[in-house]
Amino acid sequence: MPATPDFFVSTGGSEEMMEKFLLNTGSTIEEGRLAKGGCKLTEDYTQECATCEMNPEDFCRLGYPKKVKVTSRNGRHSVVVYAYSSDSLKHGHVFMPRAIWSNVVIDPETFSTGSPLYKGSPVRIEPTDDPVLNACDLVNELYTRGE
Repeated sequence: MPATPDFFVSTGGSEEMMEKFLLNTGSTIEEGRLAKGGCKLTEDYTQECATCEMNPEDFCRLGYPKKVKVTSRNGRHSVVVYAYSSDSLKHGHVFMPRAIWSNVVIDPETFSTGSPLYKGSPVRIEPTDDPVLNACDLVNELYTRGE
């Protein structure tokens, strides 16, 4: 099995492991039901969509975190989501439902197609104890800078 490249970021004297992954996004049945039903502002929608599924070995290597911070390739954008293990994912790949949380970190390059890369966006992931924001709070933080 090929190794996932690791790298370290200095955080004021302590070293924190972050790992590189390829992010794939897509609709889930429950995400679609909630979104089409007008429930994007509910706790159920947050629980369904503010998630990151990863291969069991990758999940283990990160210490079985309850939450992870997913950061865009350029390091400019990040989002905290709930973490889960899934046997359906290959080593080095993660899955997030296509919703506001994944949209924060996907690669915005459209290659003149008008649609960003919903599949194969490079991201960095690290365990965190930071809170998972609901859709309203996330929009408020991202676009109004908390004002």
